Amino acid sequence: MNNLDFKKMSLEELSAELSKAEIFSQDLHYNHSIAALQNTQELKIARKEIARIKTEIRSRELASSTDIVRDKILARRKKERNK
Repeated sequence: MNNLDFKKMSLEELSAELSKAEIFSQDLHYNHSIAALQNTQELKIARKEIARIKTEIRSRELASSTDIVRDKILARRKKERNK
């Protein structure tokens, strides 16, 4: 799926899509451990799709959070970078 498709989905749809993508990824890993896959790029594509979905969910969480929470997150990230 495309990132624009994820932006149009509701949070419940994203959660359902995430669980389906994780199950698909686990199945790919299982099948790959038993016998070689025809296209091993499918593993990479599955990981990236999961990351896209999680990124969209996280961006919505941050958008809905208050400014105080966002300030705390930014301060923590700045502190981690300076270490």
